[in-house]
Amino acid sequence: MIISARARLAGVMGWPVDHSLSPRLHGYWLEANGIDGAYLPLAVAPEHFAQALRVLALLGFRGVNITVPHKEAALDVVDVAVPLARRIGAVNTITVRSDGTLEGTNTDAYGFTEHLKATVPDWRASGGPAVIIGAGGAARAISVALVDAGVAEIRIVNRTLARAEALATAVGEPVRVLPWTGRANAVGDAALVVNTTTLGMTGQHEKALESLDESIAAYPTMAEFHAERAESFIRLSRLDEARKSAAEAMRLGPQNAEALAVMGTVHWMT
Repeated sequence: MIISARARLAGVMGWPVDHSLSPRLHGYWLEANGIDGAYLPLAVAPEHFAQALRVLALLGFRGVNITVPHKEAALDVVDVAVPLARRIGAVNTITVRSDGTLEGTNTDAYGFTEHLKATVPDWRASGGPAVIIGAGGAARAISVALVDAGVAEIRIVNRTLARAEALATAVGEPVRVLPWTGRANAVGDAALVVNTTTLGMTGQHEKALESLDESIAAYPTMAEFHAERAESFIRLSRLDEARKSAAEAMRLGPQNAEALAVMGTVHWMT
């Protein structure tokens, strides 16, 4: 589809951003629905992130999705943030309002929960502890989602202890921090393991956890867990992959509008 000079603009902002499937997904949806618009990949280095957000209105953008490593920083830049985004401590969707101000929301918790329901329908919060690898914006969103789901124990394992502790303090009980050196033991009795790090974000999920410092296969507890309880082993390199997977699973049918509305695209483009 050829766009006009009046095309509605949106995009995904990250560093790097070439791994993102969002432009292809949203581009397909825009073309399939005959919408005069474009969804662009926006590679923005951290030192230029705040400045880039501030010029969105001047460039005619209606909104952007935010991916690694900008989700936490976005919360400090937007003019208004919905309560859930403030509770999570991160923003993944920014809408440019009619007056040029920026409104930040977070759909990662919702996206993760819906992805979990769709892919592991038998999973129950009462099944056992959950382990989250990573402590960034995605990990914050998953922690909140699991707290709200009623998981009794959520373990955070991250290379940088201070970031993990900050997450645990922000979210509160039942989140607790385990040292990176104890990561093998952390997953031994877990019912759910979620990788929120950038490892594997190009789609190489089989190698993602194996790349976490040492081969994950070297940990008998993890290898056994992976082999025998794979149905509860959710490997998400980034939480926005959950939203994209949900939309792709719906094959861009009529009900896809709901998933895309969660990401802001329908609101921006219609």
